[in-house]
Amino acid sequence: MTKQRPFIISSVILLILAASVSLTGAEIGEPAPEFTLKCSNGKEHSLSDYEGKFVVLEWVNHGCPFVRKFYEPGEMQRLQKECTDEGVIWLTMNSSAPGKQGHMTAEEANRSIQEKDAHPTAILLDHDGAVGKKFDARVTPHMYVIDREGVLIYNGAIDSNPSSRSSDIEAAENYVVSALTAAMNGDEVETPRTRPYGCGMKYKD
Repeated sequence: MTKQRPFIISSVILLILAASVSLTGAEIGEPAPEFTLKCSNGKEHSLSDYEGKFVVLEWVNHGCPFVRKFYEPGEMQRLQKECTDEGVIWLTMNSSAPGKQGHMTAEEANRSIQEKDAHPTAILLDHDGAVGKKFDARVTPHMYVIDREGVLIYNGAIDSNPSSRSSDIEAAENYVVSALTAAMNGDEVETPRTRPYGCGMKYKD
């Protein structure tokens, strides 16, 4: 994520478009909504704990084909590791309600990390959906990037190609990578907001 070393993306895809409704909630250029959630290990994490660091929020539902498109080939895991190795905080958010597709107990979340060889900083459990709704997270995967000052600098899709073909990931622009790379280099994020695509959030009724 330096000027000499571009952040590289490659691998696989699968899809569905989110509803074409104007996004609300977390606003680009404004402080990201504060929250506190417990992770799968029972520790509380607040967004303000990570002031001075870049933070990525990734909404997940492992039953969703658009999530599986990135996890099955190891692309999401590779991106998580590359980001966290650069000092970025990566928080995987599980807002699927109990009884809904994608819901994970703490034990299931920890098992998913092991089975998928995932590399988030933590999996946060938002089972009442309060934080997801605060950010207006609409699909899985819905992605957000927050800068060192706690300001939201990206909100939307993980990449530019909402295709069902895994071969399309390599040619797509990864918006999360682009936002992080620009911000780390002191540049403006060229595409701060995109329409997210994926499976609709499985919030509590």
